[in-house]
Amino acid sequence: MFDIKSFYEATSVADAIRALKADEDAELISGGTDVLIRLREGKKADLSLVSIHNIAELKKIEKDACGNIIIGAGASFSDITNNEIIKEGANVLGEAADTVGGPQIRNVGTIGGNICNGATSADTASTLLSFDAAVVLEGPEGVREVAVREFYCGPGKTVRRHDEVCTSFKIKNEEWEGFEGHYIKYGKRNAMEIATLGCVVRVKLSADKKYIEDARLAFGVAGPTPLRCLKAEAAVKGMSVSDADIYEKLATTALTEVNPRSSWRASKEFRLQLISELSKRALREAILKSGADEDKVAPLPYKGEENDTESAGEVR
Repeated sequence: MFDIKSFYEATSVADAIRALKADEDAELISGGTDVLIRLREGKKADLSLVSIHNIAELKKIEKDACGNIIIGAGASFSDITNNEIIKEGANVLGEAADTVGGPQIRNVGTIGGNICNGATSADTASTLLSFDAAVVLEGPEGVREVAVREFYCGPGKTVRRHDEVCTSFKIKNEEWEGFEGHYIKYGKRNAMEIATLGCVVRVKLSADKKYIEDARLAFGVAGPTPLRCLKAEAAVKGMSVSDADIYEKLATTALTEVNPRSSWRASKEFRLQLISELSKRALREAILKSGADEDKVAPLPYKGEENDTESAGEVR
């Protein structure tokens, strides 16, 4: 039994904004996979809920006239993974969404909730960050766009105002066209697990598939908020996919840009090892997905027992 003070089903975004403005203690709910857990644990007693679950416009995934991908905040993880637009231009986002929880969670939980919770472990957060996506917010003063890189302001904190509704996420066409990527999630088990570390690498190869023309690298749980490693991206631009130093270049530079902490899930030192190892693996997979000849792509450096990340958990 949930200890709920009131529940209001909004019929539109404007209706939800009005309800939030009228009650400063009200909280938005869509899939409810996080809010209802907190209620069950007694952390949100007498909470007023404003539901946006049945607002159809928030569930759309489409391209606009400029070729930008627009993902409704109410789209479920399953919607994202199976959507043809996502498969065509942002398949790595579908990969990340497919690692969230189990099938029941993915069928109900939404990308809007995943991002707006402000958790650095959110699987779609680091992925959207790699696309330099924008968060579209609508409130009493109108619509504004905030870059994902500026959306997080601390652990569990975002710049979304209480009376604003996150309506969608925008990926500009230049951020997805020509890119392929790979997402790796590390957890203590291979199911229903919050990420100990999440890593996404996206690359755009030259026309002959021999050089890295552009690159993106982002992490979850490598700092207090999802973060992107701009220096590491720059370090591998122009490098040959056959260059054996490419993996070490990416990983070593990334280690200068991250700031993981120790927690009950993993020590700082282990997370640093994961950052190094997973960035190398994700880079090679992204290169191969981009169409490079596997025989001409540099093999990963030898991974001895002392660098075995799989012995202590699950990589997927």
